[in-house]
Amino acid sequence: MDLANITQSWTYPTNIHFGCGLSSNLAHYCEEAEFHRPMIITDQKLIENSIITPCIDSLCNSKISFNIFTDFEENPTDKSVMEGLTVFQKNKNDGLVAIGGGSAIDLAKSVAFMDGQSQPIFNFEDRFDWWKKANKEKIRRVIAIPTTAGTGSEVGRAAVIKDTQDLKKKIIFHPQMMPFIAILDAKLTIGLPAHLTAATGVDALVHNLEALCSTGYHPIADGVAIEGLRLIKNNIEKAFQNGNDLNARCAMLVGSTMGAIAFQKGLGGVHALSHPIGSLFNSHHGLTNAVLLPYVIEYNLPEIHEPLSLVSKYLNLNSEKPKAIISWLLKLRDSLQIPHKLSSLGVNITHIPALTKMALNDQAAATNPRILNETAITSIYKSSINGILEL
Repeated sequence: MDLANITQSWTYPTNIHFGCGLSSNLAHYCEEAEFHRPMIITDQKLIENSIITPCIDSLCNSKISFNIFTDFEENPTDKSVMEGLTVFQKNKNDGLVAIGGGSAIDLAKSVAFMDGQSQPIFNFEDRFDWWKKANKEKIRRVIAIPTTAGTGSEVGRAAVIKDTQDLKKKIIFHPQMMPFIAILDAKLTIGLPAHLTAATGVDALVHNLEALCSTGYHPIADGVAIEGLRLIKNNIEKAFQNGNDLNARCAMLVGSTMGAIAFQKGLGGVHALSHPIGSLFNSHHGLTNAVLLPYVIEYNLPEIHEPLSLVSKYLNLNSEKPKAIISWLLKLRDSLQIPHKLSSLGVNITHIPALTKMALNDQAAATNPRILNETAITSIYKSSINGILEL
């Protein structure tokens, strides 16, 4: 199927508009969202490289006034949220447009959420029913335009924000944090370097695979996840090897969005162990996930034979045995030039106690298919640092 020449709109309930070049109609979508003075949150490099020029030109040729906020980190913090909120309120903005990867989109969702709240942001961490404390009537709308195929934050109900006090990554959740509109324009991903295409692409793969294997019963999410995996398997290497392959870029973008739709069912050990590393080492989230993935799957094997056999069959792997997934993933990582060990990211044995303590308290650990206790997490970290897999 020639995805590069297809335009579709889907309702999730986020209004998802898929098609190459649709970002050049941003002014139209701002009108749909009833924005008159939006604040754009984007990465300065995207401006410098002219990647988002079609979006900006669309607004400049309309009656919509806007301002741009670019002052945030790769892993956004509570400090970034408050700085963005200050600018948003000072300029009397009435909505957010996020153009970028997961960091820009998560930050925009957090600013939109916090504009109507009187409590500190971490009072709304994804624990129990804390989200019910929020004033839902004043949560602003967000238009999300991803420039990477990875996080799927454009359809997510949460944001990952780093706490500058304890350095932990925390999930801020509210059902109405889900963007009002998502624009999936693969042309904006063309300029993504190969190493980021690989890291973000495997992040999307992890979302789909962990969702499928997570605890709980959600056949709708399972169906979305397994098709998301097929799209990614068939296209990630194409996008990595030829960044101008628009059809592959389209498929990766859809697969990424599907991963975020699927993981409402839950995530697992890869994210639970990855978040602490990102917090302490400021490592790229997708790359960290990519390194950890086979080690966590190996630990989970006794509990995930059925979903892995299903995946092996659906993806036409050489064998339906559960370990066939690990073999495929290792070959994929090699072709994508992703390191095999956590030590390549600067993690060593002395860091394990601190990382383990943080991973034990990570929300994603609760939906891992096999119980993650201190012993298990320590063992996975040791294996992934030393590159030991028992295949």
